[in-house]
Amino acid sequence: MASTEMDLSTARWRKSSYSNGTGGECVEVSDGHPTLVPVRDSKTAQAESPVLLFRAQAWAAFVAELKH
Repeated sequence: MASTEMDLSTARWRKSSYSNGTGGECVEVSDGHPTLVPVRDSKTAQAESPVLLFRAQAWAAFVAELKH
């Protein structure tokens, strides 16, 4: 059985551009993963923050719909 875990120990996270300068309630996304998009809550301590993994195509469709 193939592993479903993703090593994010060296992932670079970026905060949503809609975040305010005081660390408002947002999400962080890690780019550079070809098939999956890791997303986490920026309000939670980084070491403890659970990560949601979205298929890249589904994430792209979600973001495109938000822009409408």
